[in-house]
Amino acid sequence: MDKAKVLFVLGTRPEVIKLAPLILRLRHSEKLSCVVVNTGQHREMSREFLTVFGIIPGYDLEIMNERQSLGYLTGKLCFRLEEVLMFEKPDLLVVQGDTTTAFCGALSAFYCRIPCVHIEAGLRTGNKSQPFPEEINRALIARLADFHCAPTQRAKANLLREGISKDKVLVTGNTIVDALQIILAQKKGFLNKTLEKTLKISNKVVTVTAHRRENWGRGIEEVALAIKELSRRFADVNFFFSVHPNPVVKNTVYSLLKDIPNVFLFSTLAYPDFIKLLSRSKLVISDSGGIQEEAPALGVPVLVTREVTERPELLEAGLGILVGCSRERIVEEAAKRIPLGRGQNPHLVFGDGRAAERIEQAIENFLGFCSRKIEEFKG
Repeated sequence: MDKAKVLFVLGTRPEVIKLAPLILRLRHSEKLSCVVVNTGQHREMSREFLTVFGIIPGYDLEIMNERQSLGYLTGKLCFRLEEVLMFEKPDLLVVQGDTTTAFCGALSAFYCRIPCVHIEAGLRTGNKSQPFPEEINRALIARLADFHCAPTQRAKANLLREGISKDKVLVTGNTIVDALQIILAQKKGFLNKTLEKTLKISNKVVTVTAHRRENWGRGIEEVALAIKELSRRFADVNFFFSVHPNPVVKNTVYSLLKDIPNVFLFSTLAYPDFIKLLSRSKLVISDSGGIQEEAPALGVPVLVTREVTERPELLEAGLGILVGCSRERIVEEAAKRIPLGRGQNPHLVFGDGRAAERIEQAIENFLGFCSRKIEEFKG
């Protein structure tokens, strides 16, 4: 039997990180070949993170322009992806998560009558505006996809409640834990020497990120003002803020925090450097979904600067707390935790490092190469 062609559509930093373990596995598959399409939704970050994992895309669509609307982006993405699909004629298309890239990949596969597998399926907040537009994107992908790889039992339950057949859902764990293990095993030095030098003199570290669209404006400002207050209260703690390149975020953060001695502002870090930073942190303050998955695996508590989360497992395990973008709430909860030792062992809430293996087996089953029983992740 000839190899089946699996086409991966990605374009953002988290998609690269979470799809890399599966793409790397398929390099050695006797049954499956892969083609990688980078939409360039996060143009520079996606390229940089592909390089970290040694992945060269077959296509780089470069679809991003300044100030284009979501509607314009969606139309352009579908048009360009349809061209690729008509030429490549893959046996299967894989999307990950809930970005506009993932939604357009699933929609284009449907239009071209190509089966689609959705990785990280079933996450829900129940609020269509939080996160925006991701909550609606992932709900629509669930209607378009033919097989669903849910990261946790709760995510699977969400899909079953929505009418997805249980034989079309597999709990795999989240591939971000696989990616984390790949990076930690590399044991490479820092790429950012300034970060390395600063960490050497930092006994107490708090990591901060902020990027979500629904927090743009006043929300990002409140987070920055909270860090300003915390830096004053805890002069012996160094706050490392990984600043998203979007001007809406960057301009606000730099205007409020650029001259504070114990606040260090970095442009988006290479993934290995960010994991080194996170692993040395007492606390992380973030609105990132990926960090809610990475931090528990490293034993780092999380203050989630959102009103809701699609990862309630984090809260139920006592590994994180929702603080919204309230300056007072962020300062209050951080001030409770910063004086404490880390006090947490790594928790495999979201995966055990075998998600990519399970997904590869599920794809082989789906395409008819075999019909093996796959042991689900129990999380």
